[in-house]
Amino acid sequence: MPRYAAFLRGVSPLNAKMPELKDAFEAVGFTEVKTVLSSGNVVFSSRKASESSLQRTAEAAMKERLGQAFLTIVQPIDALQEMLESDPYQAFRLSPAAKRIVTFLRDEPRSKVALPLELEGARLLSLHGKELFSAYVPSPKGPVFMSLIERTFGKELTTRTWDTVAKVARAGA
Repeated sequence: MPRYAAFLRGVSPLNAKMPELKDAFEAVGFTEVKTVLSSGNVVFSSRKASESSLQRTAEAAMKERLGQAFLTIVQPIDALQEMLESDPYQAFRLSPAAKRIVTFLRDEPRSKVALPLELEGARLLSLHGKELFSAYVPSPKGPVFMSLIERTFGKELTTRTWDTVAKVARAGA
């Protein structure tokens, strides 16, 4: 049975308990469910289905079991592993202090975006389908990269560090 990762937008330990999130996924028939970290990452098995169908099912389950749904973006574990192996950052000269992040878009952008874009140490580097690869250098101004990403691509997305994506892929393997 295929393995998937669900990346949920806006989850923290303050607004969703991981055991309850796990229960919500299991209640709709997903199996081998595990949460990874406490920031809305869930790995699970399911019969083969489209990512959008799995997203709708997960969101409905959260609404039913938790009383609220979080924007959910589903990726096959195999696709995450391929992405990690390809290392899309190697083509860019990043500062050793740069943090690598991946933003998963709900849908492909309707219009072409000229990349790279840069703002105060945040760089949107490349877009492959619905995955945006960015890097930033932490600064006293806070997460300016999120402002740049949302201004460019909207809010139907969720962002993870490269290390978190690797942990999720390992947990789902």
